[in-house]
Amino acid sequence: MMMELVIPLLAATVQSGTPILYATLGEIITEKSGVLNLGVEGIMIVGALAGFIAAKFTGNPALAFFLAGMAGVAAASLHGIVCLIFQGNQVVSGLALTILGTGFANYLGTSYVGQSAPGFSPYAVPYLSEIPGIGPIFFNHDPLVYITYLIPPLLWYFLFFSRHGLGIRAVGENPAAAKAAGLSVTLYRWGGILTGGFFMGLGGAYLSLAYTHLWTNNMTAGRGWIAVALVIFAFWRPGRAVFGAYLFGGIMSLQLRLQAAGTELPSSLLLMLPYLLTIIVLVFSSWRRGRSEAPGALGVNMEPTD
Repeated sequence: MMMELVIPLLAATVQSGTPILYATLGEIITEKSGVLNLGVEGIMIVGALAGFIAAKFTGNPALAFFLAGMAGVAAASLHGIVCLIFQGNQVVSGLALTILGTGFANYLGTSYVGQSAPGFSPYAVPYLSEIPGIGPIFFNHDPLVYITYLIPPLLWYFLFFSRHGLGIRAVGENPAAAKAAGLSVTLYRWGGILTGGFFMGLGGAYLSLAYTHLWTNNMTAGRGWIAVALVIFAFWRPGRAVFGAYLFGGIMSLQLRLQAAGTELPSSLLLMLPYLLTIIVLVFSSWRRGRSEAPGALGVNMEPTD
């Protein structure tokens, strides 16, 4: 009886954590290049709307998912223009991007509220989905979940072993030294911002194309801010981001199930749980600040003279 309750909850945890994982990986790439982007929430909801509209008018969810990522690139490029070309404050630019993206998506998306669009459906992986316990939890989801099983190890290899990944880390740690070594700081930072924006857009698209299949305003519901906090919790490492994303996904799934079960706990208190966990995570991360692996030049602008 207990397993009949636990296994569906863990399966829902994986699904709920997937959009957060996409966004967290995008923010890790961006911050590894030395650029702080607090506009994750705005980029995610722009990607969610772009994916929904593209799916509705093309009927092709895969194309819509890609276009949502490109919408994330377009939104993130605004942050790049402010921070890399005009040397603006990265914190202010990110906050402005969140406000702009949320307002933009709500303005254009209001006429689509309550409407549905073609999306991704669960696909049970042959043989693997039949493994007791593990199969229903990890291998009975939509294809966008399966993609996230591959991205963290690939991103880890890219950042720590590939030439371009090491270049991104170098400009994030010490841009002056990287420049002296012949690397283009501006080019690598553009790469980090735009690639990160692509993943953030995909995270938003997961909500409209796989999680709900319909559009509602403010669909991201603070997941972008959770992703920003998770980067600190994960110590800027893709593997730890998986654990953090599923942790938050589990809390979100649990509070929804408690509400459906008619618990006597106030619904407002249950809705607060993910954000309470965010505060606990930040406190925990601050307590372990001595072991922080934040890029040395995170948030520091550099004149584009290279």
